[in-house]
Amino acid sequence: MKNKFICLIFYSAAPMIFAAQLSFASIVNIASNPGPDDAAYLPFAEVMPAPVGGLEALYKKIKYPNIAKQSGLEGKVYILIYVNENGGVDDVKVIKSLGGGCDEAAIDAAKQTKFSPGKNKGASVKVKLSLSVHFKLN
Repeated sequence: MKNKFICLIFYSAAPMIFAAQLSFASIVNIASNPGPDDAAYLPFAEVMPAPVGGLEALYKKIKYPNIAKQSGLEGKVYILIYVNENGGVDDVKVIKSLGGGCDEAAIDAAKQTKFSPGKNKGASVKVKLSLSVHFKLN
């Protein structure tokens, strides 16, 4: 009986270990793949970029992935958005992954969103903006 219990623990823990490895792999992958000329984008500005229409406008563009709904997946996806001097999105990178298609949904929503440009001393500048996107089932 003791051996069956140990096997059950191993088999129930294996998916969690695999998921943790995938999550770690995605974090390492992002760190090694910088965005478009990463040095050209400031980490902050006097006036930071913001979604036109507020965060609600961005959240309206998110389509909760079916696989995430079916598995009851909830949590946050942390993304890095490269906003150009016109307020357009040049690129989006995932900083911390959630999986289940949520990463892709957050990236797509960010790419479809228009931002007010970041400003330094009144001039528009390229800025990297970090954002957490919450996925919660009702």
